[in-house]
Amino acid sequence: MGRIVVMTRAYAATTGLICLLFASAGYADQPHPWQIDLQAPASPIMHQVRWFEHYTLWFIVPVTLLVLVLLVIVVMKFRASANPVPSRTSHNTMIEIIWTIGPVLILFFLAIPSFNLLNAQLEIPESDLTVKATATQWQWNYEYEGASAPIAFDSFMLKETDRDSTGKTDMARYPRLLAVDNEMVVPVGKTVRLLVTAAPSDVIHAFALPAFGLKIDAVPGRLNETWFIAEKEGMYYGQCSELCGKDHAFMPIAIHVVSQEKYDAWLAQAATDLPGAFKGLVAQADKPVDGLAVAANVSK
Repeated sequence: MGRIVVMTRAYAATTGLICLLFASAGYADQPHPWQIDLQAPASPIMHQVRWFEHYTLWFIVPVTLLVLVLLVIVVMKFRASANPVPSRTSHNTMIEIIWTIGPVLILFFLAIPSFNLLNAQLEIPESDLTVKATATQWQWNYEYEGASAPIAFDSFMLKETDRDSTGKTDMARYPRLLAVDNEMVVPVGKTVRLLVTAAPSDVIHAFALPAFGLKIDAVPGRLNETWFIAEKEGMYYGQCSELCGKDHAFMPIAIHVVSQEKYDAWLAQAATDLPGAFKGLVAQADKPVDGLAVAANVSK
């Protein structure tokens, strides 16, 4: 009997740990301490961005090592003590051909995938949803176009004193300096057309969300556009990436990706009760992962 209890507790603890790890990785894409790579991709564009970043390393690393080796050779072989009589060679045809053709080939292999990625980012496909993001010092405003009723709201950085009232007490899901009071809500797997601008009397901002490969300027009087498809549900964070004043660092971006059913329910409720619609999403998101609550009870 004691062996069964121990095995049950071990199984419950393992299950809980696995669910916790996968849940945190799945629903809270954000920077992590000592992160040395780009954030995990959650959109088709970000998959291409991450591939291109890794692809360029195959050129950058060898070139860097080659330059380092050449510097060491020059320092050791041609220093004054080892080479008191300097060479009077004025040119070397082979070397000049190599250092002309080499960079041209490298740029050629970098330019083609770079242009393909740029074209994919700028070519807007047919969208399922259009959201307008307007930046001001220092918050974002979101407007949903095509909704049955006008839906627009401001998004400010979440104050620590408001965590209890909003239900956003989970620091892993709603991290300090990144969580907001009202997130942009979009359905998973749908093409979202994003219009980005800044208030007419404001300054230049930038809408950047690393997990989606998004980064576009918000310029007063100009309407820029981009797009994304969120591949999985969760909470995704970004920030304004254009220096815009004293509170530039306190202008986060949060996108909440939900299922189509949850999005439709949120959209319908937001038309008449926007605060209630956001609280409903928070309550649903804080529900335990299937099996995690049972495992926790068994392990006690």
